Amino acid sequence: MADKKTNPANTLKIQIDDDTAQGCYTNLVMLNHTETEFVFDFVYVQPQQPKAKVRSRILCNPQRAKGLLHALADNIKMYENRFGPIKNGDGSSGEVMH
Repeated sequence: MADKKTNPANTLKIQIDDDTAQGCYTNLVMLNHTETEFVFDFVYVQPQQPKAKVRSRILCNPQRAKGLLHALADNIKMYENRFGPIKNGDGSSGEVMH
């Protein structure tokens, strides 16, 4: 089978500004959906505080959400192969998905 060659005309150049490149820490993700889009709210909850703040909201179509699911599952598998099982909040290492 022949190797696929990247066509320079189809290469996507992605830019990121300095603030975005720094990222932001979140410890909760809230997920909602409609028929046409998924909404991911990335939230930071401070310990012992009654309020939490949405740090970032990402909207995407169902196809991109499903692609994210598969990409995340693949990356978690690679992570656990390298570093060992990720523990759940209850200390178990059971499968998280579904």
